[in-house]
Amino acid sequence: MFSFFRKKAAPPPPVAEAPPSAVPLPPPSEPVAEVAPAVPVLPQAPDEPVVAVAAPTPAPAPAPATRQGWLSRLKAGLARTGSSIAQVFTGTQIDDTLYEELEAALLMADAGVKATEHLLADLKRRVKEAKATDPAQVKGLLVEAVTELLTPLEAALTIGRHPTTVMMVVGVNGAGKTTSIGKLTRYLAEHDAKVLLAAADTFRAAAREQLSVWAGRNQVEIVSQEGGDPAAVSFDAVNAGRARGCDVVIADTAGRLPTQLHLMEELKKIKRVITKADAGAPHEVLLVVDGNTGQNALAQVKAFDEALGLTGLVVTKLDGTAKGGVLAAIALWARERAAGPVPVYFIGVGEKLEDLQTFSAREFAQALLE
Repeated sequence: MFSFFRKKAAPPPPVAEAPPSAVPLPPPSEPVAEVAPAVPVLPQAPDEPVVAVAAPTPAPAPAPATRQGWLSRLKAGLARTGSSIAQVFTGTQIDDTLYEELEAALLMADAGVKATEHLLADLKRRVKEAKATDPAQVKGLLVEAVTELLTPLEAALTIGRHPTTVMMVVGVNGAGKTTSIGKLTRYLAEHDAKVLLAAADTFRAAAREQLSVWAGRNQVEIVSQEGGDPAAVSFDAVNAGRARGCDVVIADTAGRLPTQLHLMEELKKIKRVITKADAGAPHEVLLVVDGNTGQNALAQVKAFDEALGLTGLVVTKLDGTAKGGVLAAIALWARERAAGPVPVYFIGVGEKLEDLQTFSAREFAQALLE
């Protein structure tokens, strides 16, 4: 799901406009031809952020992408996780052996002990109520159990409630954070959102370069400063985004392990400084997690949430993983979270732009088990 409050147009005064209203966004379209990476437009002093603008090379109109194609890729991506679970239902009887094998398969898929116990108890209840006699029926009931468990993770990422929505994106090294930002930027830009990127990962030169390439592909502006303070870059980007009437400002932060306490403190500082630039910001604190890391992904969610107060997740690299069951563990933890569930806004199963899509509990359960 994805909601978008359309930004007010800018017709010549004095024509008044009606307030924006929320409308759903369609799935992202197929990728279009790449354009040149962002290039500086004006020389600036070394101690000032460098503002870059993508070269205005026109791109051909994108072709529509079908949700069905995405579901096929999702099913293929989750095949390693789902195949071991599906084998449990190839027998002819519903007995203790079936449930024992299913328990082992869920644990191997990194669903975790608590989520596995929850799903087994729920499944046995459903089997009893449905008076199921065929293992194939049990498989269908498991789809329903997984869907119900994951449904609280569904939520719409909404843009437009604030004049400029500020997003702070965090995650450990290698989770696909910067790439996910690039895909999200494309997603927003395709739906008429004006986006400004902040290269707040100033410790890794390659991160700035990578984000600059994404800015060029998407033809959006980027605020960057070599060797500068990441909090200062974020502060400047928020102010610049508000001054230029941007719909969204996305701050890319340096990768952090949750055990690196001094580095986690740096993230807290960035968040505090962003709040100084905009009292209500950041409006979204998104954590990008690698689906291949299994239970470690859940540990990351807990640690980053405790430090920053997460508002959403992006789960990447689910293609080819045998650990896709970790979403069940995250969902069970989310039920116990005092502030409510942390939604999974997007999941990714590949490197292409169209391989990052909105999360649907039923689609995920069906792709996993059917």
